[in-house]
Amino acid sequence: MNALLSKNVWAVGRNYASHAQEMQAEIPDSSTSEPFFFLKAGSCIETDSKISLPAWSADVQHEIEIALWIDENLNFSHISLALDLTARDAQKLAKSKGLPWTLSKSFSGSCPLGPWVSLEEISSFESLTFELIKNNVSVQKGNTQDMIFKPKQLLEYVKSHFPLAPYDVILTGTPQGVAGVKSGDTLSATLQSENHKILTCHWDVI
Repeated sequence: MNALLSKNVWAVGRNYASHAQEMQAEIPDSSTSEPFFFLKAGSCIETDSKISLPAWSADVQHEIEIALWIDENLNFSHISLALDLTARDAQKLAKSKGLPWTLSKSFSGSCPLGPWVSLEEISSFESLTFELIKNNVSVQKGNTQDMIFKPKQLLEYVKSHFPLAPYDVILTGTPQGVAGVKSGDTLSATLQSENHKILTCHWDVI
């Protein structure tokens, strides 16, 4: 699987109530509202284990997310973990001026991505847990049961509203615990079902 084929990374915001609360944002209601998406360029995907931070930001933060790969039939076929790296200082400035978030979300290397695993190896999305460990300390942990909008809902929304293309990636939201990363940090992430570990990722911040 070549993630560099991806044209678009469709990322949903505020899909975990705990993260919306920590960002002091309104918590969406899946029964009365729609998912909130923003776009990261496919060219910001990074499959190397090294993370390079932009020199112009003093506050790049990690957001661990489950990533889903779109096949030729515009369905999910593979799963992975990704970091939605966010230049929080640039995002806050853009928000204050009512400007787009592109600089804060789509800078070079802002979407480190782990290896892809076929969904044939997973029985369902119902109870998948994922965790981010920074410098040997657990900093983020989530479960698909806590998603406000489930993967199927996200896929259907993107299909009906955006030009979804084969090999695109959908990021499904981050749980609470986002925080800054700096040069010298080590990050590792795991995805597992109730029965077994599905994948492990590792990144070094340089």
